[in-house]
Amino acid sequence: MSEEYIVDREKITRPPTHPGVLFERDILPELRGRRTIGEIAALLGVSRQALHRVMAGDAGISADMAVRLGKLCGNGPDLWLRLQATYDAWEASKRLKREVAKIPILR
Repeated sequence: MSEEYIVDREKITRPPTHPGVLFERDILPELRGRRTIGEIAALLGVSRQALHRVMAGDAGISADMAVRLGKLCGNGPDLWLRLQATYDAWEASKRLKREVAKIPILR
């Protein structure tokens, strides 16, 4: 029988990787062998600048971009939206840490 381990999210100090950075680091190299970034942006129906902003982590993955990336990669939009939500929640938790500490837990 396996043991269950509880993760204390307060002790996690490394932020999740931005999904655009994951795309740029893990998926784009496979695509770049056959296509330029301009061609990939055109296939997605976005500008090169918009794609670069996402890949740099300067712009979030919108629902529209998630649908586009999901189609291009063949994995659907849900993965991209979950990755972005995880990233956003981590950022918000760190930014609002002092405020949230004042909020009681109702039971």
